Amino acid sequence: MMLNPVDDSFRATLARLLPDRALRPVAPHYLEEPRGKWHGQAGVVVAPASVEEVSVALAAANDARVPVVPYGGGTGLVGAQVMPDGPAPMLLSLERMTEIRAIHPQENLAIVEAGAILSDIHDAVARKNRLFPLSIAAKGSARIGGNLATNAGGVNVLRYGNARELCLGIEAVLPDGRVMNTLSRLRKDNTGYDLRDLLIGSEGTLGVITAATLKLAPVPAATGTALLVVENPAAALDLLAMARERVGESVSAFELISGAGLGFLREVMPDMRQPFADDPDWCVLVELGLPRGLDPAETLEALFAEALEAGLVSDGTIAQSLAQRQALWELREQLPEANRRIGSISSHDISLPLSEVPGFITRADATLSGLGEFRTNCFGHLGDGNLHYNVFPGRGRSRDDYPGAGEKLQRLIHDITADMGGSFSAEHGVGRLKTGDLERYGDPVKLALMRQIKQVFDPNGIMNPGAVLRG
Repeated sequence: MMLNPVDDSFRATLARLLPDRALRPVAPHYLEEPRGKWHGQAGVVVAPASVEEVSVALAAANDARVPVVPYGGGTGLVGAQVMPDGPAPMLLSLERMTEIRAIHPQENLAIVEAGAILSDIHDAVARKNRLFPLSIAAKGSARIGGNLATNAGGVNVLRYGNARELCLGIEAVLPDGRVMNTLSRLRKDNTGYDLRDLLIGSEGTLGVITAATLKLAPVPAATGTALLVVENPAAALDLLAMARERVGESVSAFELISGAGLGFLREVMPDMRQPFADDPDWCVLVELGLPRGLDPAETLEALFAEALEAGLVSDGTIAQSLAQRQALWELREQLPEANRRIGSISSHDISLPLSEVPGFITRADATLSGLGEFRTNCFGHLGDGNLHYNVFPGRGRSRDDYPGAGEKLQRLIHDITADMGGSFSAEHGVGRLKTGDLERYGDPVKLALMRQIKQVFDPNGIMNPGAVLRG
């Protein structure tokens, strides 16, 4: 199906159907993405204030066969929010749909609009003594609609699950303007196909999520955080098992950090305080969310003592205050920014079966060492098998010294990942960056069904063309 660019006639149609405030200038930030891999385009920016306005805008685009790029906070890392080529699209921003419609503390749920910023949701439910567990580094600008559309993960997946598991229902507008309202507050509702789960993770290719019912959790009575030095990733996995045997599901986060990552932070952020004088080869950031009656410092000290006796840890620091806890998390959360400043040749958001993680790191490192002079920074959410394995130029060199290496390295790392039963996309999605990977590694029957589902939802192909599935 041929698509048409936004033209004066289409702009006039939108001006007639929508309030003036819904039409925005095509500002540069709408056309950028964090890693600078692509520069997007847009013939018009529409920022609806209601689901009814979203419906009108999508119906008009569908009638005119104009492509639509849904836009949340613009924080995605695989290019789903930018359309670099093809007919100039209508960019549909959810920035004005920020209402938190309801919070039900007794039911542990909240109903929020898709444009609500993640940290604002955290603050709103915290005032009701509740926790919305989804947390990512970009929480201050990421919007919940985009988090759901990409099925975001983050640091608390180990305990609470990813975005899909934290959503009970959605309101969404389909490409032809029809509104699907499944904002259920029910925990049990066996009434046929779960269309909610099709929209979550679809990256704006099937429709536009406009609101969601989110699962909340009680705020832990006490929180403890520690940064513990381990000999290697295998010891880190043993430490995770030991921690879970001690406190069960109270392990909220378990983050693997390499000495290379701490070194990058020293290199580009020398004023950031670090707890160790010399960078260890590996460490883990452990966070516990405990019920009443358990002291977090005592619990972490007992865990450290047992792990030290077992030879799993050699050093560590336990946060004694909120400021110290925040400082430890700052180390973890600034790793992506340090990577950006150093400048990677190839970055990889992968997941593996937990028992395969140590072997993958050993195998990937050995393979790279045989190819040339590289540095790697491997870190991530070890508790759920999600690694960010990133490859950088050797010390004193730049990306320009490695022409054409990025694609080759990505294929190499993804081939190793697939061979070990992993996935080339753990939490960032497919977007435009990884459509070729989906075709290379995806199950062909699954891909065929995905294309059929796309045809049912979006027969004119207007929704985010080029993302997830290549045309």
